[in-house]
Amino acid sequence: MPKLLLVDGSNLLFQMFYGMPARIVNGDGKAIQGTLGFTGALLKIVRMTSPTHMAVIFDGEHKNARREIDEDYKANRPDLGEVPEEETPFSQLEDVKRALDHLGIRWFETVENETDDVIAAYAFSREGDEKIVIASYDSDFFQLIGEKVTVLRYRGVKTAFLTPGTLREKLGVEPWQYAGFKALTGDGADSIRGAEGIGPKTAMRLLGTHKTLEILLEKAGELPEGAVKASLLRNKERLRKNLRLIRLDGSAPLPFSREELCFSDPGVTTNEALRGIGL
Repeated sequence: MPKLLLVDGSNLLFQMFYGMPARIVNGDGKAIQGTLGFTGALLKIVRMTSPTHMAVIFDGEHKNARREIDEDYKANRPDLGEVPEEETPFSQLEDVKRALDHLGIRWFETVENETDDVIAAYAFSREGDEKIVIASYDSDFFQLIGEKVTVLRYRGVKTAFLTPGTLREKLGVEPWQYAGFKALTGDGADSIRGAEGIGPKTAMRLLGTHKTLEILLEKAGELPEGAVKASLLRNKERLRKNLRLIRLDGSAPLPFSREELCFSDPGVTTNEALRGIGL
């Protein structure tokens, strides 16, 4: 059965670059900890999932359309332009790309949309019995989870595979409700402010009764709870804006055809992969 592995490359690179215990250099004194960590984690993910097709997507440096919806979107992210380049994950990105080329893995750096949008487009265009695994710590991908779509959160031996059942157990919502759930509760990582006084348990209860955020907002005036009712009425437009920021609609263009994403594990170790590119 075909299986497509989609890796949020920037997410994994940042995780590995900052997660390594110390700066690691090779025999030439070149820093390689990000490349080493990324390649090692990627090969472990490949062997956990056994994909027949694969792509790694990176966020490029370009204007973010979501900032036109809300200028505060991701405004809390640190400005790495003020940090010496060698101290940022981007300093090792070119070596990561060379490692991917050496491993025969297609990669793409976005020029318009975010990585989330491109990965969502592949998920929405799933073909036949194809299974899809999305490797990322970005919770926005929870809304794409389904019987054939799984989110993998890599953390070594603590790696977790998230399914619709996982989401029901942990958050009490279905994947198709997740964007509304996050719109209500907010997301500090992306500077998305939810409705005051509405936490995960309240959001779960409200969506359990009203199913979608839009139905909830239409019926907000009929709610008995004073504080929750007032918060929803006061934040209606913000919550609709939040939903536009969070929802993934699958409309981004696909950078590669399925045929171009065919992959066969070369069976190399991390050190062999790095030696293959001269590191």
